[in-house]
Amino acid sequence: MAETVQQLLRERLDSDGIALKYEGSTWTWREHLGEAAMQAAALIGAADPERPLHVGVLLGNTPDMLTAMAAAGLGGYVLCGINNTRRGDALARDIRRADCQFLITDDAHRHLLDGLDLSDVRVLVVGTPEWMELTGRAGTLTPHREVTATDTYMLIFTSGTSGDPKAVKMMHAMVLLAGAALMGRYELTSDDVCYLSMPLFHSNAVLAGWSVAVNSGAAMAPAQFSASRFVDDIRRYGATYMNYVGKPLAYILAGPERPDDADNPLRVAFGNEASDRDIAEFARRFGCQVWDGFGSTENAVTVTREDGCPPGSIGKGFPGVAIYDAETLTECAVAEFDEHGALANADDAIGELVNTQGAGMFAGYYNDQGATDERMRHGMFWSGDLAYRDADGWIYLAGRTADWMRVDGENMTSAPIERILIRLPAISMAAVYPVPDEFVGDQVMAALVLQDEATLTPDEFARFLAAQPDLSPKAWPRHVWIADALPSTATNKVLKRELVAMGVEPAGRTLWRRDGGTYRTVSAQE
Repeated sequence: MAETVQQLLRERLDSDGIALKYEGSTWTWREHLGEAAMQAAALIGAADPERPLHVGVLLGNTPDMLTAMAAAGLGGYVLCGINNTRRGDALARDIRRADCQFLITDDAHRHLLDGLDLSDVRVLVVGTPEWMELTGRAGTLTPHREVTATDTYMLIFTSGTSGDPKAVKMMHAMVLLAGAALMGRYELTSDDVCYLSMPLFHSNAVLAGWSVAVNSGAAMAPAQFSASRFVDDIRRYGATYMNYVGKPLAYILAGPERPDDADNPLRVAFGNEASDRDIAEFARRFGCQVWDGFGSTENAVTVTREDGCPPGSIGKGFPGVAIYDAETLTECAVAEFDEHGALANADDAIGELVNTQGAGMFAGYYNDQGATDERMRHGMFWSGDLAYRDADGWIYLAGRTADWMRVDGENMTSAPIERILIRLPAISMAAVYPVPDEFVGDQVMAALVLQDEATLTPDEFARFLAAQPDLSPKAWPRHVWIADALPSTATNKVLKRELVAMGVEPAGRTLWRRDGGTYRTVSAQE
């Protein structure tokens, strides 16, 4: 039985099953992995043996990206996923931080490197004469090394929602086991097609997409995510499985429903961070199962939904997962709810999600011991996510550690308010965050994106809030921005620090301000 990505890929070298579908073309596993072996041999032959063999990839979701991923697995070197939405010095910083000896890119992304100081990184552009010459003279593959389960397969940068992205060392074992578990759970085989539209430089796409296909022998259909093209892509590729992270389901559901939406081959959608409403509506509208879990890029804290999961909960934690007070280093109290279902003991119940048993599958951040030590405190992994749990062990997210707000002397967090706001059918997405109060503490601000063609007035919004029995009057947003879109990472996570930086003045935006129980539109002159 395979214990590494390298061993697993070798099992598919002689397979004539379909590995890849892309824009009308197909590749068998034999063809796909043959190209990957040739690429690996070329890079190993050209590498400086005195430097780490780290190969960066600045690519989109294309066959070239999948070939580079397979090449790293077969070749036994480290692949470095470079976020193709980063720009300028930030992009150069990531490439240097990962110690890339080579950087593979293409015509669509090479301009991002213009003017950057990459020192001794050798940039290779797919399809150029230099690339063709390098790969054309490659001989038989002799791996850089025979890897072990705990060796690093890939460096994957965190999303950067709460600071500079950090490069997580993703072990071969983690990649292998994640895909095997999902393959078994959803009974995926070589007859399936995995739709890969989440960024392949991120952990969700690698663990919940690519690894599922490699484990099962299913075909891969790489794509750039598009809400408007989603159903057409699923039908065109015959996709039966998809992975997602962040808000893709909300983006897709924001569009108008069509009578034949459920006429598609999709069987399972697996991902994380979708709302209860979007999970149920996506399953209904597209005739598939939707399974939503929780896990960070570091893979140290895992929470899964089970049968009977109550509304608002993300599920129950794996062994060792708990909620701790970061100051007292003790487990937080069990959540208590009032007669309306609102959390009644937030100060005592909300804490940080931790793994009390240690690092789990987290092997640390590359070239950043300080950040690794910050995550691993007192023998536990601290996720940076706030949560609370009920008496039956169901866990509810409360936001990130930066999402604490103190409003009129009361502590609260953003996620419970966001879950209430998206009950309003007109709202597609809601982001809640603190802004400074003019006197002391914080005020609540909400950025709302409406469903396509939906409308919402200040009075309608106020009436909705007043009808929510589990919403504290202090949790009513003082400021509301009706936005066309929210700033987000490449993995569809809202960048709240950018929202905070926008402040509370209109500056060309549609803003409402609450006075008592009513909202009014704010003019630029106020």
